[in-house]
Amino acid sequence: MFFVEINKTKKTKMDKKNLVVTLCTFALAVFLVASASATGLASNAQVTVNDINVLSSNMTAAVFPNNISVDAGSQITVKVYFTSQVNDTNVYVRATLDGQSTVTQQSPVFDVEQGYKYTEVVTLNVPYDLQNQLSDNLRLQIEINGDNYETTLNNIPLRVQRPAYNVNVESVTTPSTINAGQQFPVEIVLKNVGYNELNDVYVSAAISELGVVQGPKWFGDLVALDNCSENCNNQNTVVGDLYLTAPYNVKSGIYTLQVLVQNNDVSTTVTRQIAITNSVPDTVLVANPQQTVSSGETATYNVLLVNPTNNVVVYTITTDSGVTPSQSMVAVPAGSSATVTVSGSSQTQGTQTFNVNVYNGNTLVKTVPLTMNVTGSSTSDTVVVLTVVLAVIFLVLLVVLIVLLSKKPEKATEDFGESYY
Repeated sequence: MFFVEINKTKKTKMDKKNLVVTLCTFALAVFLVASASATGLASNAQVTVNDINVLSSNMTAAVFPNNISVDAGSQITVKVYFTSQVNDTNVYVRATLDGQSTVTQQSPVFDVEQGYKYTEVVTLNVPYDLQNQLSDNLRLQIEINGDNYETTLNNIPLRVQRPAYNVNVESVTTPSTINAGQQFPVEIVLKNVGYNELNDVYVSAAISELGVVQGPKWFGDLVALDNCSENCNNQNTVVGDLYLTAPYNVKSGIYTLQVLVQNNDVSTTVTRQIAITNSVPDTVLVANPQQTVSSGETATYNVLLVNPTNNVVVYTITTDSGVTPSQSMVAVPAGSSATVTVSGSSQTQGTQTFNVNVYNGNTLVKTVPLTMNVTGSSTSDTVVVLTVVLAVIFLVLLVVLIVLLSKKPEKATEDFGESYY
């Protein structure tokens, strides 16, 4: 009986041992399958930011050789170097910056072959999340993904901090409707988003294509964040207005408003699109710019000057030699018009062109070309000449007739001679 009990014990131990072996074998198989299915796309990865190495890895241990700092709002270049462990298609590199906000950028797709090295470049704009901080931490994540395989490089540390000198144009506000000839305000809000104080900040506003500019205007000093007292927004933020006037002869359309902010340490330009309307696009009109006259006859042109503004406009008129304006300076009331007569004549036959220049102050409003077609003598002159010629001929004939009539005929002399029969 004892022998039998021993055999049972051995058998039980052997069964347990076989079960453990079976379980281990199964677990190993599962592990191997899982390992095979989890094969990564890349190995020996290296990542640089602005050409500074921030990650070296052989896929078993990641090394962060450098702590790098980047400026908020700047653009950084991320380069990813890796060796492909597999063959795969439609591979791309995606870089993501995680902070208070997330920024992601992706490379174009490409194919990889096992055992070869690859390099991809991605450009990212560093988010500006430093509302009440001088610096903060970001995490850079790199994904190398294809149709069948992928590799992720997580938690690459980056430090983001404010630039030494930086001003942000928080807003540029203009009226929603701007009419030609109207003076309109441009409200500008500035904020110091740099490490250091900004002294003597000046601002200019311009519509370059219209030749309109205002400034530079002094906006004051902007305190740095670490020097603010309790109410920081009243110290590192400033609001100011500039005033521009849209020309009254501008065409209706969309124009670019440029705002330049500068001091000795920083210069920033922002642009906005504004709409200007003009119900009277042409303020200088000529009803009869081309005329045909005879040699020596006077041609008269009527130039209409329109003032669509709310103020009196004084126009100055100059002309080329050959024509003369009735007035060289005209004051046109607001919302009204005036007519200037331009006249001239020529003894030379042919087509002649004269320019009439209309100025508002020193600004040329418009140059109007006038055309004079000069023909031969007028019909009235021809009639007069013909009449004179006929009169002269008549007088000559009359004189001849009078002379002829005034001659007396000679009396015939009778010869009474003797007749013989």
